[in-house]
Amino acid sequence: MNSMIEEYWRTFCKKHGIDVHTPYSAWSFGSNDEEADQLADLVNRKIKTATTSAYELYDKDESVAQVGEYNIILNSSDTPVCVIQTKVVEIIPYNLISAEHAYHEGEGDRSYSYWRKVHDEFFTAAYQQEEKQFYPQAPMVCELFEKIE
Repeated sequence: MNSMIEEYWRTFCKKHGIDVHTPYSAWSFGSNDEEADQLADLVNRKIKTATTSAYELYDKDESVAQVGEYNIILNSSDTPVCVIQTKVVEIIPYNLISAEHAYHEGEGDRSYSYWRKVHDEFFTAAYQQEEKQFYPQAPMVCELFEKIE
């Protein structure tokens, strides 16, 4: 973790009365710089309050999101944009993800059809990168979060 992120966390903890040793992660959304910046901006403006990740593509030692955990959202320059806290985590088959969840992801026109098109492309590519085949029932980690600061 770079010193800018660590300082951002210390300042956040002091302001919110949180123990500085509370675990947190720092990461960016998307698969390229443009997406990282766009999605971080949506989170910062409280438009994006949900995300979806492929359960089968987690590394063996990587844990699934947990309710209550804190995350620092970074932009494409690895600069902190805001802090979110996970509120809900569910593992759901991809083809059963709701229009409501798609809306909370905050992307495009917020419709299910837009979300499905973009995520079909994203997960197809992500699975191919791991030499796997994406399929409609693939288990997905669906998270709802709240921007704290």
